[in-house]
Amino acid sequence: MNQRPANELRPTTIEPFPAGAPGSVVITAGKTKVLCTASVQADVPRWIKKDPETGLPTHGWVTAEYSMLPGSTPDRKRRGTDGRSTEIQRLIGRALRAAVDLDKMPGLAITCDCDVLVADGGTRTAAITGAYVALGQALNWAREQGRLEGDPVVSPIAAISVGIIDGVPTLDLDYPLDVRAEVDMNVAMNGEGQFIEVQGTGEQGTFDRVQLDALLDLAQDGIKSLMAIQQQALS
Repeated sequence: MNQRPANELRPTTIEPFPAGAPGSVVITAGKTKVLCTASVQADVPRWIKKDPETGLPTHGWVTAEYSMLPGSTPDRKRRGTDGRSTEIQRLIGRALRAAVDLDKMPGLAITCDCDVLVADGGTRTAAITGAYVALGQALNWAREQGRLEGDPVVSPIAAISVGIIDGVPTLDLDYPLDVRAEVDMNVAMNGEGQFIEVQGTGEQGTFDRVQLDALLDLAQDGIKSLMAIQQQALS
């Protein structure tokens, strides 16, 4: 039986992880663990427009990949990308691009890889929250290497799950709560309190406007707490 207050995050940490990539952290939310790395490359996608005078790309790019390692679940997860993973990595990429001004990182491509080490609910939102820190580390490294001028970050971004459990709006669903949820929602926001993405589903029923507003308020409070953890990790 879950004893955590409905408006409280799971114990959450973001810690550095030794890796070859210039950005690398492990985010832990309860039992869920996700390794987030950020790799810097000079080969931006070919569809990015080039300056007609210099021939150089006019802006940069940030994208993401997501996977669950075979041992992340009790039953072995098969390797390879499936429809769920593709949808999640697109979500992560969209959220991360909302954190930066791509015009201020011309010719620079950053890929954030999010690998789930342990899955106990909320892996996609933990991936977004951790990947933002890895992205920030990679951007700092690029500036130190002289590959980037200025700071392209326009706002921190983070994400959290919320849901309705036994009629009660609840923050940060672990797996036992997620499977019981009458309503399940993932919310990504920036530091200005603006929404980047809201994914809400009536899993075992419907929800009204009052419940929706309560879930969004709960998510906003949780994301503020996550951003404080991000800031500490980046400092």
